[in-house]
Amino acid sequence: MGVFDHPEFDQHESLHFIQDPGSGLMAIIAIHSTALGPAAGGCRRWQYADDAIALTDALRLSRGMTYKNAIAGLKFGGGKAVILADESAPKSTELFRAFGRAVEGLGGRYVTAEDVGCTVDDMRYVNQETDYVSGLPKSGDSAGGDPSPITALGVFLGIQSAVKARLGAESLHGIRVAVQGVGHVGLNLCRLLHEAGAKLTVADVNHNHLQQARDELPVIEVAPGELIYSDVDVLAPCALGNILTSVTIPKLRARIIAGAANNQLATEADGARLIEHGILYAPDYVINAGGIINVAHEYYGNSSEERVRDEVARIPERLDAIFAKADATGQPTNVLADEWARRIVAAGRSESTVAA
Repeated sequence: MGVFDHPEFDQHESLHFIQDPGSGLMAIIAIHSTALGPAAGGCRRWQYADDAIALTDALRLSRGMTYKNAIAGLKFGGGKAVILADESAPKSTELFRAFGRAVEGLGGRYVTAEDVGCTVDDMRYVNQETDYVSGLPKSGDSAGGDPSPITALGVFLGIQSAVKARLGAESLHGIRVAVQGVGHVGLNLCRLLHEAGAKLTVADVNHNHLQQARDELPVIEVAPGELIYSDVDVLAPCALGNILTSVTIPKLRARIIAGAANNQLATEADGARLIEHGILYAPDYVINAGGIINVAHEYYGNSSEERVRDEVARIPERLDAIFAKADATGQPTNVLADEWARRIVAAGRSESTVAA
């Protein structure tokens, strides 16, 4: 199977396969669309079973970033980078500087930031080689820094919206939420949920993350493989994607899926399966847009954390519109979100063509 025949290839503008023997860097940068601006999306460092899985992840994630940025109203297209983690090439200054040179070589068509497996400090090394990077340490009240807390805030506000839409509850007091993954985003989300009176069930494959959650908050801990089947009101996936499948969905007990993980649905058809089982799904790239909103304000400058939070506060409005249309039409929320994003991108592409 060639790249153009790949099931996740969706008219991507370009794909770049990067190798730097000196640092051990092996990476894929996928640019899905620049219709609305430079392709923006984080850099994920992960140990993939094989290169084909890494390519699939890059293709899906970059398309998701196009849709996320479009609905969030950002002057960004969609792209994503994945670094293939390997024991023979551990994290290093040299590795991230090599990645920065690769980003610089794209001439501004792709803007990177941290994602799973990368940190603010890693982006500082990238920044030594390119200015096409965001998510750098912030200064004062300016926008920037680790986007995880802002992502968590958007998800928290989105959960409030979903709980009101499906359960009719005006607050989260007493609402049972299962959080899958309590790393940077998940733990910040747990803090917000606890402050709002929610009851927390958590799981994570990282024991250090779990220990921190246990030390800070009253949580019920379950095994990672069991969490998604917990008897809760809300399931909040905050780890990796592809957890909602034809196998897992019939066994879910939550009435709402609303979390920070990207690509939670294994296939588009799984959105319809959720409807069949009476589950409301908050499209992941709509609810988890807080981080990229923060990145955009930092990258374009002349902004503040207050302005970022004001923008993130609009996430529930977008979810409310999707939920209302889903109720009125019976269509899956993921399909409605995709259609909305495609219309925005198509309009941007038309404007660019006319301007040219």
